Amino acid sequence: MKALNYVTASEALSVLRSGDNVFIQTAAAAPQQLIFAMTERGKSLENISVYHLHTEGATPYATEEMAKHFNVHCFFIGPNMRESVNKGIADYIPIFMSEVPLLFRRGIIKINVALLHVSPPDEHGYCSLGVSIDAALAAMESAQHVIAQVNPNMPRTFGSGIIHASKFTALVKVDDPIFEADAGEPDKSDILIAENVAKLIEDGATLQMGIGKIPNAVLSKLHNHKKLGVHTEMFSDGIIELVENGVITGELKKTDKGKIVTGFVMGTKKLYAYINNNPMFEMKESSYVNDSHVIRQNPKVTAINSAIEVDITGQVCADSIGSYLYSGVGGQMDFMRGASLSLGGKPIIAMPSTTSKGASKIVSQLKPGSGVVTTRAHVHYIVTEFGVADLYGKNIKQRVRELIKIAHPKHHDQLAKEAYDTLKVML
Repeated sequence: MKALNYVTASEALSVLRSGDNVFIQTAAAAPQQLIFAMTERGKSLENISVYHLHTEGATPYATEEMAKHFNVHCFFIGPNMRESVNKGIADYIPIFMSEVPLLFRRGIIKINVALLHVSPPDEHGYCSLGVSIDAALAAMESAQHVIAQVNPNMPRTFGSGIIHASKFTALVKVDDPIFEADAGEPDKSDILIAENVAKLIEDGATLQMGIGKIPNAVLSKLHNHKKLGVHTEMFSDGIIELVENGVITGELKKTDKGKIVTGFVMGTKKLYAYINNNPMFEMKESSYVNDSHVIRQNPKVTAINSAIEVDITGQVCADSIGSYLYSGVGGQMDFMRGASLSLGGKPIIAMPSTTSKGASKIVSQLKPGSGVVTTRAHVHYIVTEFGVADLYGKNIKQRVRELIKIAHPKHHDQLAKEAYDTLKVML
């Protein structure tokens, strides 16, 4: 392989010009050294637009001080961006995860500079996009300049993200730890929710789940299941034991048979080591992973998603707390629809019945300003620690009764009163 020329992060970012559009790779793959170099370079420039999904780590470009240099656009709002978005320093673009790559490929958003985070090149010169493909591949392929942070700690993953080093405008050598996410220990409520969800999952199902205490708790309840598959937007450490114990085999999948397919991964060092050079895992971009046409081809797709609030008719708010923008549309609707159309599929919204302050998450009306991510027409199952509400094919009165049953008992009377006042439904 021809010797590669590495430069410093500041040298690599010298290509950045006023008016450029920049893409930053997702989640744990956010290239921190390139981000800081971009921010420093941006201090002498104007009107730079930054686009990204959820990222982890520092966001020095999204401050009041830097607002005169950077316009920041999030396709999904992570914890590190909530304050900036809700202060108006940054902005949110609501979009299905499946369609983000299309924005770049169709030129709706033209990317000038893509900032990526890759594994070192192999003996043939090929790097891997590691723990995040999702929209990175489309951004890279449509960008004028592609700058890669090359890190020996980045797992080498298989799938669509194998890129020859010659494709990069500049390479920057780093040796930084990959961001780790620990879901934490589930509480009693999480475990009860997980048990209720697990009862809905059949042998041979294809799973979609996210990261967090409830998804991991659900996975911990599946050790007696058989021949499960995984086709998911993302996953974390919870799948490792199920793979090692032969529960997840993917043998019944119709697409990518025998493979675990995902767009990005976020977990601990144990997970990153497990997926490194492991051909069972296929990293693919979200235009494929989140395509409902692809999803529906697999058997018994069981999509497990969460919500901030659900009203008593089945409308699901998942991206805001009232008008306070909290997360994003993400892949929820992609998978809810894909699961609904899958033979034997089950779209599931799983959530605690109350907030951390004790307020009901099942409400008579969503808060003013709330965003409806999943419509009442798309909802099938809502699960709390108090049971399962099957809303598919149910009328409004039936839905109200089903949902109040799984609300926290201390809120039943108030919800019943409000159901009568607003919808004339009597329990």
